[in-house]
This record gives sequence, C-alpha cells and structure tokens, in this order.
Amino acid sequence: MKLGFFTAALPTNTLEQAAQWGAESGFQAIEIACWPLEKATRRYAGVTHINVTELNKTQAKQIRKMLDDYGLTISSLGYYPNPLHPDVEHRNTVIAHLKKVIEAAALLEVPIVGTFIGKDKNKTVPQNLEEYAKIWPPIVKFAQEHNVKIAIENCPMIFSYDEWPGGNNLASTPAIWRKMWEIIPDDNFGLNLDPSHLILQMIDYERVVHEFASKIFHVHAKDLHIDREGLYNHGVLSQGMGWQVPRLPGLGDMDWGKFFAALTAVGYDYVVSIEHEDRAFEGDENLVKRGFYLSRDLLKPYFH
Repeated sequence: MKLGFFTAALPTNTLEQAAQWGAESGFQAIEIACWPLEKATRRYAGVTHINVTELNKTQAKQIRKMLDDYGLTISSLGYYPNPLHPDVEHRNTVIAHLKKVIEAAALLEVPIVGTFIGKDKNKTVPQNLEEYAKIWPPIVKFAQEHNVKIAIENCPMIFSYDEWPGGNNLASTPAIWRKMWEIIPDDNFGLNLDPSHLILQMIDYERVVHEFASKIFHVHAKDLHIDREGLYNHGVLSQGMGWQVPRLPGLGDMDWGKFFAALTAVGYDYVVSIEHEDRAFEGDENLVKRGFYLSRDLLKPYFH
C-alpha cells in the first residue's frame, strides 16, 4: 500500500506546489482534484489542479514527468458532482465534464477516476436506481473504452439541510451497492471506500472490506466523530444533522488498526489517500498542512 493525499484541500497551490510539498512530506501518491474552472458550490469542491478540458498529450507527459521526478504516483483523478441531479441541464453538464476527466485519466495513464453516482434527494432509493439504470451504463462503458476504472465514493452527501432528507449520492450502503452492481456488473466499476461514512450510518466497516474486497479500487482516509450531545438532541432520524463531525484520521471514532487489518487481510495493495475535511484544521494553508502531517504520522505505521 501507498499513503497519499487528495489535493482538494490545497486550492491555492498549483499542482507542482502540492506535489513538491507532498513529496517532501513523505507521501507516495497524489489524488488530483479536477473540477471545472468555476466557483465552488460546496466545501472542498471546485478545485482544479488539472484543467481536463484543455489537457493534451504533451501536457500529460509533462505532468507525468514532473510527478515522476517527485517520486509520486497519481492514484486517481477526483471529481465528485451529482450526475443524477433532478435538473437535466445540470446533469448533462457534470456528466460531460466527468467524461473529460476520464479522457484525462487515459492520457495520464491513471487507472482510476473517483466520483459520485449522484442522487435526487427528494426521490426514493428505488426511484433513483431507475434513473441510475438509464444514466450510468454509458458512463461506465465510456470509461471501459478508455481503460479507466470508476471508483464511487460511498459518501451519502448529507451534511447540511440543503442536502436533506435524502442526500445527494445514492451509493451509500451495502444493499444499494449490490443493486448497483447487479444492474451494472462491469469489472471497471467499483468503490472509492471512505470508512468515515460508514461510522455515520453505523455500518460495520470491517465487514464491508471483507464482503466487497474485489470492488475496492481506492481508499479514502477520513475519520468521523459522532457528537453524542448532538445525537441526544437531534436523534438518528436527523440523518447526521447536528452530530456528525468530519475529522482527520486519528481524531474521530474510527479504529484504524482494525480497518487496516481488514484491508491487509483481503490483500488490498493500492493507495490510501487522506481526504482533509476537518474544520479544526482550516483557515490557512499552514493549518491545513498541520492536519495532513498529523494524519500522516498516525497512519504511517500501517505502511511499509
């Protein structure tokens, strides 16, 4: 396994600045944010470290050489929109960009694109699966034609009341994953597993690793703290409102030893990428980097 980081938390850095810092800080891999060049609509989105709409073969070779010189592997290109958005125009726009990210991954010889399935938060799971069955097969096939794997992050995308009650990402539970892969059984379609979202839903993350080992293409290292006072006041039917607190690895409720024991038991041997969404380590770049250092030092013993 290699320890990496997701560049979305370093929006003011160029790709080379992020890479240089990552290499100097002992990271082995980099997951690169590839949003369109537009204003972000949520935290840790809208970050563009590779402009995929303009990327050509020459630029791709330059990027690869630069990262090779720093000794960094590109674990994944990351773009996390809502391809099942109820507004058809928005949906078509984000799918078009997702395809650009897939094409960029092929140019860069990056094996994986990390993304979301998306969701209409006001529809039921079965209704969303009906839309998924129409929208997603061509996207997965497009990736397959470019020799790229799609790794779906399992975040429910329900952090605020504008995402409530259903959340903006369908692919959040084992039952839904099984149904997704029943509809689209393609070998290049799997998970970017983030265990913090399983903590929120009280889902056994060790069991998930064992059951879905063959579908875990990429792993996000993020933690989650359950605020028991908030849970007491709001209850589980609030779906996390007022009590789920995203944290850096080591500062939440995850047992990282058990998680890594499960990963090694099933033979996972790719990248674990730190995803920084911790409000306690925001505000300026030095504070963000301090958060990355803390997580790096906590997780480093699990790598060899």
